[in-house]
Amino acid sequence: MKKYILLLFLTACGFQPMYTEQDTDIYVAPIAGINGIDLRNSLNAKFGGVRDSNAKYSLVVKLNEPMTRYKALETTGDATWQEISISASYTLSADGKQIARGSEKASESYTFVRYLVAANASYNNAVQNTIQVLSEKIGARVIAETYRYEQKNKTKDTAK
Repeated sequence: MKKYILLLFLTACGFQPMYTEQDTDIYVAPIAGINGIDLRNSLNAKFGGVRDSNAKYSLVVKLNEPMTRYKALETTGDATWQEISISASYTLSADGKQIARGSEKASESYTFVRYLVAANASYNNAVQNTIQVLSEKIGARVIAETYRYEQKNKTKDTAK
């Protein structure tokens, strides 16, 4: 019952979701590195598939290398936890002009063990999870900016 009341309230106030019948025609330029490939694939999936360079919007992302730091040490001085952090900057363009730019950072802690295979698996999982978080953050910002740009253009068109 509470869900229906909330839905009625939101429709009465003029609320409209950003995704409503809106095509996200966004080209994501290739991003350097293995992690860049994963980030680009994740962003393309978020935007509804791969677009060619003739898309209405163009997103250029610069992904920095992962940085690690120790989070916990045993009394022997051995590390037991590490944190991986990755940052990225992006520029969104439409109609040949820049409409938004920004940067995002994501991090995740992981267990650092003495066994090489397990340590590599922990690190790789942390990197993949961090890339997914970056994708969500950048994707949400980009969709919000394309929505804002579309609304601004609608206002200009109706004013003419």
